[in-house]
Amino acid sequence: MELRYHARISEIPARTWDALALDDQPFLRHAYLHALEASGCVGEGTGWQSAHAGLWDAGKLLAAMPLYLKEHSMGEYVFDWAWAEAYAQHGLAYYPKWLAAIPFTPVQGQRILGPDAEHRRGLLAAVLQAARQSGLSSLHLLFAAADEVQWAQELGYMCRSTVQFHWRNAGYHDFEDFLAALSRDKRKKIRQERRRVAEAGVVLRRIEGPRISLRDWSFFTRCYERTYALHRAAPYLNLDFFERLGDKLPQHCVLLIASIGERDIAASLLLRDSTTLYGRYWGALEDVRCLHFEACYYAPIEYAIAQGLRYFEGGAQGEHKLARGLQPVETHSLHWLADARFSDAVQRFLAREAQGMTQYINELEARNPVRKLPD
Repeated sequence: MELRYHARISEIPARTWDALALDDQPFLRHAYLHALEASGCVGEGTGWQSAHAGLWDAGKLLAAMPLYLKEHSMGEYVFDWAWAEAYAQHGLAYYPKWLAAIPFTPVQGQRILGPDAEHRRGLLAAVLQAARQSGLSSLHLLFAAADEVQWAQELGYMCRSTVQFHWRNAGYHDFEDFLAALSRDKRKKIRQERRRVAEAGVVLRRIEGPRISLRDWSFFTRCYERTYALHRAAPYLNLDFFERLGDKLPQHCVLLIASIGERDIAASLLLRDSTTLYGRYWGALEDVRCLHFEACYYAPIEYAIAQGLRYFEGGAQGEHKLARGLQPVETHSLHWLADARFSDAVQRFLAREAQGMTQYINELEARNPVRKLPD
């Protein structure tokens, strides 16, 4: 077996890559990763240099991993800026670093593709060995699946926990049935917020799959870019990426557009697979009180119930999601640092952080507004 790095996902045939996936989550699809590269969202000048890892045997791809050389820590949602600063203070280079992740996407799932657990674990070990020989500072595996977390820890990676907020479907018949499962004060608050949006004259329309037109993608991108501009930040993605996403993976795309009369004012993009709806990107050209909650939480939950989906993931962070019926979920990332001194220091830090994280999750669960949780 041979470990190979691929500077472009197009070096691997789409069917070969996609055949390794164990589920239908869109983010690891060949088309998704190719859209990021072809649109220039990753690649030269972005700080994301593709180096996708493949375990090959006699021309057959046994396992694969989306892998990047990173020149910064932006777009990751697991924060190691303090580690990089500590390296710099000691005259050491933290960047570039190795990163196994989906760019700009804090969704938990497989990071090592392949139907055979032995081959997947073998690729993880091979990439770590190559990282040891590369002379670079570190290797990181973000939002990994449970089996990958176990394998990585056995190989010497350090584990770090973070919290996201996900909604779980308890077999609700409709949105009102979901509200009935909440505490009275939270149920009242959600109804008030939805009523404010309706009284402002806002109507949401849903467009799915191939029905999303180029004009719709253009409008959504305007909204998305404005949101970043208001925060004085540059957007990670562009219109070319969204159009490619709609063209190659239409079955995963759900677009919500908010209008007042004939005027479109906001949009929310969701992605989906057979079990889960993923809240991804949002933007507005006009400010309407509570519209963000409607377009990014309530309408998506309503859609998930109607579609019989089991989960809705609202994205990274955001404790305010708890009051809207989403539950705290622990996610995991894995980290290996080449310098033993820094590795020991980070390990001690992560041990303290883990204790605080356990306490934080317990506090969140005690404040849970859902009276009866789904299994």
